[in-house]
Amino acid sequence: MDAAYVELSEGCFEAGPLTGGPWHPDHQHAGPPSALICRAVERAAEGRGLTHLGRLTVNLLRPAPIGECQIEVGHDHLSRNAGHFAGRLIAKGKDIARFTALMQREEDLPVPENTPGHPGPKAPKPPDESPGARMGFEDGTAFGYTDLVENRVAEGRAFRGPSAVWFRLTHPLVKDEAPSPYQRVAVAADSGNGISASLDFSKYLFVNCDLTVNLFRRPAGEWICLQSRSLFGGNGCGLADSALYDQEGLIGRATQSLAVRPR
Repeated sequence: MDAAYVELSEGCFEAGPLTGGPWHPDHQHAGPPSALICRAVERAAEGRGLTHLGRLTVNLLRPAPIGECQIEVGHDHLSRNAGHFAGRLIAKGKDIARFTALMQREEDLPVPENTPGHPGPKAPKPPDESPGARMGFEDGTAFGYTDLVENRVAEGRAFRGPSAVWFRLTHPLVKDEAPSPYQRVAVAADSGNGISASLDFSKYLFVNCDLTVNLFRRPAGEWICLQSRSLFGGNGCGLADSALYDQEGLIGRATQSLAVRPR
């Protein structure tokens, strides 16, 4: 397949090999299904004037199998300026993820010059000044997500502790569709724990149990940068914290709660 997913019918999709993740050969990386959830939320909000994804929280209940899946989404509350949406991702008759999202109404409202916090900081380096990198295991083995995205390292050593890495989709999320800016963010945002990995992958698992993305403006362009670090509590729990950038500057943050276990 030349896309992460093929839409079989309304809300029903076939996940292909490009969704494959690092933890098990039959399981998806959580980035692509998070982006598919984002797509469903955007579509549920369109027509209501709610065009900005302010927050997306995905609670990952169990691994998403590579294969057929469905998404159900509805709204909890709608107002003039905000819409609160919720739903679930289903595969093989089981809930794979539950999610909530905030969609907001956008207005053209220029910010006065010299206002603190505007404009936001830039990524450490632009993508055209950042050397290429490739996701995969230490022995060179790749997984599907490796071929779904292109990576360039803007800061640090990717996959060896705190670092900043650019992501760009090299295939469509859904066949014959151009991904939205928000979908591009969601595909990348789940990789914070991977690019900032500081524990030995051969000895530890550090799988995220959730993903929360907060955005304060619409992303621009194809490239999304994660400036990430992983924090560990010594109690089998951790947190991956990522600043999110496009080529114009900071757009928001992403966090992942980690379950840390010995292999």
